Amino acid sequence: MKDKKEEETEELHEIPQKVKIFMKLRGYSLKEKREKEDIIDFLASRSKTGEKVLMRLVVASKLKSGRIGVREVRKMKKMLEEAAVDQQILIGGGFTYASRKEAMGDHIELISTDSLPSFDIFKHELVPKHEILTKEEVEELQERYRIAPYQIPRIKVSDPAARMIGARPGDIVRIIRKSPTAGRSVAYRYVI
Repeated sequence: MKDKKEEETEELHEIPQKVKIFMKLRGYSLKEKREKEDIIDFLASRSKTGEKVLMRLVVASKLKSGRIGVREVRKMKKMLEEAAVDQQILIGGGFTYASRKEAMGDHIELISTDSLPSFDIFKHELVPKHEILTKEEVEELQERYRIAPYQIPRIKVSDPAARMIGARPGDIVRIIRKSPTAGRSVAYRYVI
């Protein structure tokens, strides 16, 4: 039987693998990885849009509760101003109320290590492929069907597939399913 210290060590080795799966699901390609004492920074870019993303994994928090505090979020804000990145993701064991409130207005996404995927959910036969449309694809879709985004069926931002691909409110998601009659079925959803 494993003791608590061995379990914690296994978790620390497991988290970077979860981050790799997370990056793959979001369509990010790793450009640079920097490790500090309790922090691992990943600089990546989204291959489809060229959007630059900075992900910071906080392995061990300095707070007694083990959660990520406001200080870490403010460091991320400062880095956002200095670095030329489009989005920042802060990954940690949990977040204090104040840190969540601090990150709300900025382009900082907070993700708990518990919600990181252990496997690629899109490899399951019952989960269809989801992808976020680019601005050009959205314009083409609206022109083709003569519709406004609010007329498209909706998907919640909290949907597991939408969360994994990084969909934000206002995005349009293309869902490609295998169909026994049509071969392939394409549906669109407006993220709310």
